[in-house]
Amino acid sequence: MSARGRITRISGAVVEAECEGPVALGEVADVGAQGLLGEVIALRGRTATAQVYEETEGLSPGDPFLARGAPLTVELGPGLLGNVFDGVQRPLQRLAALEGDFLARGVKTEALDRDRLWGFRPLLKEGDAAAAGTAVGVVAETPSLEHRILVPPGVSGAVERIAAEGPARVADVVAVVGGTEVRLFHTWRVRVPRPVRAWLPPAVPMITGQRVLDTLFPLPLGGSAGMPGGFGTGKTVLQHQLCKWADADVIVYVACGERGNEITHMLRDLPRLTDPRTGRPLSERTVIVANTSNMPVAARESSIFTAVTIAEYYRDMGCRVAVLADSTSRWAEALREISGRLGQMPAEEGYPPDLPSRLAAFYERAGRVETLEGKEGAVTLISAISPPGGDLAEPVTRHTQSFTRTFWTLDKDLAAARSFPAIGIQASWGDVPEALERWWTEHAGPSWPRLRREALSLLAEAAQLEAAARLLGPDSLPERQRFILGAAVLLQESFLQQNAFDAREARDEPGRQLALLRALLHFRDSGLRAVERGVPEVEVLAWPVVGKLRRARSELSAEEIAALEREIEGGG
Repeated sequence: MSARGRITRISGAVVEAECEGPVALGEVADVGAQGLLGEVIALRGRTATAQVYEETEGLSPGDPFLARGAPLTVELGPGLLGNVFDGVQRPLQRLAALEGDFLARGVKTEALDRDRLWGFRPLLKEGDAAAAGTAVGVVAETPSLEHRILVPPGVSGAVERIAAEGPARVADVVAVVGGTEVRLFHTWRVRVPRPVRAWLPPAVPMITGQRVLDTLFPLPLGGSAGMPGGFGTGKTVLQHQLCKWADADVIVYVACGERGNEITHMLRDLPRLTDPRTGRPLSERTVIVANTSNMPVAARESSIFTAVTIAEYYRDMGCRVAVLADSTSRWAEALREISGRLGQMPAEEGYPPDLPSRLAAFYERAGRVETLEGKEGAVTLISAISPPGGDLAEPVTRHTQSFTRTFWTLDKDLAAARSFPAIGIQASWGDVPEALERWWTEHAGPSWPRLRREALSLLAEAAQLEAAARLLGPDSLPERQRFILGAAVLLQESFLQQNAFDAREARDEPGRQLALLRALLHFRDSGLRAVERGVPEVEVLAWPVVGKLRRARSELSAEEIAALEREIEGGG
């Protein structure tokens, strides 16, 4: 039931209203004469406090306030892929066509196009039993993905009616299950996780095609990763790489408080990018939730929950979904601003006291699951973090470490040296479960755990030697230590560094990654033996095979790289 009221206080995006009837926490409200979209976030007696998802300029005490009697929800159905929404799922492309480039406040329209026809094909017949999560039919949403029309959670029973094969609109009833009408779409509360049958262990990696990520700091399918880095370290570029090359069926990209020009470039370039999986436009399996820095700050807070709810919907169809949030720092800044206007007692650096629990509510929605239908699906969360001044001890970065098993820290010095992906090895880490290690052993080779440990050990030793070399000069180091520095540089340039503009190198498969790492570490072992025999390190680093190792990352196959090991054994 709706409840009317009058605004009594306005503080930026936060308004208070005296209501005539009962109001629930989380209820959606129409604020002011223009009906600005808001959400009730606090109650005190008859006073409701709401955050408004649009600019509040022009509101005044006494303006109307209408609580709708329903929580903030999103529409889930065909038409999500290839679309661009704001933080509360308003379709920006369709609104731009209706209203122009500058949207008036209070403009509303359905998230999914009610007039578009979809080719529905039934999978059940009358009399069949259907439980929650069962697909009653399919729709070809894009040439890249077949959209399964699922019985909504909480609905089950016999199929009393099923539509014949043919065109249908999203609001059309295509089935009646247990007395409940099933349409091509349904709604879901953004802050409530969608149910699953079972949670599965992190036993499969999400292959990104980036050697430094897959081999040294692998991310489990259904896991979560934090990606902190200062300005200019390549966070957005790396996320765009993951959009194209990550092993995911659907990409949900959240532009959360980032610069509008970056999203403009993405919206312009995305349709022109070719999906390497299908050869069609990459936008056909991408959903963008855009709430840039010049858009209302309150909607930024809901944008990541809108995105993860859409991701869970495709997960329930049996898809592997990657959610890329850029960035959770800007999202946390929105929490800080709203908290300040509510008059809450600030915690560290002005963030609200419940920042850790709000972050946990987001990251806990990642997971590899058995869906209600019995299929396997996964939501993998990758969030960029923009710590002020690159300070990794600030609250958002520090609390994110508590809720993620993988941390890809971007290094400003590597970015300045044009070494991308600019992953700082010493500040990054990845928790590799035994089941995940077993997958790599079976699919890439039994030597993967040992080679990974040796590579990390080599880079850690080289980092310590670099500190000594800066103090004493490289010539003061023994031959062996100078060779270790040279071998680490070769590993950085030939393995960790990756050229996104090279068609062969942009995405590297696990088997080839391991072959290249094995060859580089074999060179390190052979070179150390040569140095111990008295061969100067400069001569070892000048072996002809070194040049071949540098070119191997973009020119040689896994078999050709393996052949280099015999040449290394022969003294280069």
